[in-house]
Amino acid sequence: MYRIIGYLSFVLFFMSGEVHSQQVDSERLLADLKYLASETLEGRKPLSQGSLMSREFIRDRFKELQLTSQYEDYTQFFDFVSSRGGVQTSYEGAANIIGFIPGALSEKIIVVMAHYDHLGKINDQVFLGADDNASGTAAVLALAEYFSTNRPQHSMLFALVDAEEMGHHGSKALVQDFPFPMEQVALCINMDMVSRSDDNVLWAVGTNRYPQLKPLIEPFTKDQPVQLKMGHDNKELDGLQDWTFSSDHAAFHRKGVPFIYFGVDDHEDYHKVTDTFENIQPEFFVNAVNLILKTLISMDEKL
Repeated sequence: MYRIIGYLSFVLFFMSGEVHSQQVDSERLLADLKYLASETLEGRKPLSQGSLMSREFIRDRFKELQLTSQYEDYTQFFDFVSSRGGVQTSYEGAANIIGFIPGALSEKIIVVMAHYDHLGKINDQVFLGADDNASGTAAVLALAEYFSTNRPQHSMLFALVDAEEMGHHGSKALVQDFPFPMEQVALCINMDMVSRSDDNVLWAVGTNRYPQLKPLIEPFTKDQPVQLKMGHDNKELDGLQDWTFSSDHAAFHRKGVPFIYFGVDDHEDYHKVTDTFENIQPEFFVNAVNLILKTLISMDEKL
């Protein structure tokens, strides 16, 4: 524990010279990820005690930020059936946590989302899911905090969705019971694994599917602390694995909603017990979330 706290303090001190240029609270961002990936939450498997604690943590933050919601107590409940391992299992009472900020100039909506669940306990092992996806969850909370005091032009719906690891059930439920006409959704921003990259690369996926978004992303692919690359959305064009349907943005894409999915390449700890807070890269994570924020501010202004 001393080693972890000491390392975190060192990283924050190392980055303190650049705090004036950062737009998210880096200390809170890292603390949120650390808590969400802690042994206390046991990997946040849907309907587990850790999942219930995660929901309460997210709800409390939305209340603190004075976000509104179209759902009572910020919570959209849903049921689903998982067929993993050839066995059908019913789950009742899974939950997406939804916050909302009305836009200043537009009735159009930008959905900003991540999944907060992970694999949880499997036999005698606990999969804590720091990068996947405590990182995206912490990032959504940081972006919600920013826009709660810097009102966006478009309305923003902040969605922390459940049961992604079991078949994208939370995002499917959100789309099926979306609180506005789907035609109002101008853009879906999804973050799934954004806290580490040995190559210092963050991918922005979706511009080959929705070319109108490319000019909005392109200015941020140069001269940034993190290298932002476009691709992974049309194998015939870029020769890369297609991530179009790999995470929760897929549910919105199927409805024709343009998306940008921010994520990193798979790493050695993906879906392993070693995906822990100690193995994220704090400087990369803070820089990546600030870069996502800058792109989101620009897209909000130019969509």
